Amino acid sequence: MNKQLLLKLHRWISLTFALPLLVIIVTGLILSFEPMAQVAAVRPGSVDPARVVALIKQFDPDGKARGVAIDASTQHVTLQGAPGAEIDITTGATADKPATSSVFLWARRTHEHLIGIPGLTAISTAAMLVVMIMGILMGLPRLRNTLSGWHKGAAWFTLPLILLSPITGLFLQFGLTFAGRAPPAAAKRISLPEAVGIVARDHDLSSVSSIGNRGGRMMARIVESDELRAYAVTPDGLSALPRNWPRLLHEGNWSLIGSAANVLISVVLLALLITGVLIWTQRRLRRPKRTRELPVKPAAASPTAS
Repeated sequence: MNKQLLLKLHRWISLTFALPLLVIIVTGLILSFEPMAQVAAVRPGSVDPARVVALIKQFDPDGKARGVAIDASTQHVTLQGAPGAEIDITTGATADKPATSSVFLWARRTHEHLIGIPGLTAISTAAMLVVMIMGILMGLPRLRNTLSGWHKGAAWFTLPLILLSPITGLFLQFGLTFAGRAPPAAAKRISLPEAVGIVARDHDLSSVSSIGNRGGRMMARIVESDELRAYAVTPDGLSALPRNWPRLLHEGNWSLIGSAANVLISVVLLALLITGVLIWTQRRLRRPKRTRELPVKPAAASPTAS
């Protein structure tokens, strides 16, 4: 394909989706720090299982909550779904959601749903991938100490990483996990307090991110060796679920290295978006203005009447 045509498509697709991509990248940058916060929150022995079970029964006597999130660093538990409540483990009273948790929650909802337009996140992510592919097809850049040179150099030197982000994002959008077949759900329904007790038999609750019903299966997400692992909770105990690698890679939950890599990816993508817009702006400003007034042609002399 013609390089000039590729350049124009690369430029205009980027400009068209600049605002939704900016939102996706900035919220992605915020979420890149969430795995670090989850690992830092693990404080062995700081969460009493009996206390958590008692609070769940107190605030959800009818068993309507679909799950519970545990934050050992702030000593809070969050009942998810109806009736829903943010509870201070120490005082046993409802409390405001911690600022860090609120920021992460806002960033996740915005990252996944943008402004509520169905499909906008998937379309914008696909546009990002198309722009990257066009950049590859335009060939290796000439590296120069200019804004354009830095833009191209940053893209090429981090290419495998920045390609990983939209590809895994699209896998998540379309439900591709490559995780294989999960073990069958337990025949007996487990209540949320029972699930907390089962998880607490084998794991310190300070390392537990959440326990809840997901698709008819009681699941727990637990931090193990800096990785957020998923387990099925059954009356017989916990059963490790196959790793969902697209999610682990996209969220950086496979290790602290993954979290740091996501920070780098987000910073590079933000820099590419900003420098791309600046390059386009500079070119527009340098473009010579077209002369609006055409030169006036002298009027033809009329023939002299004889």
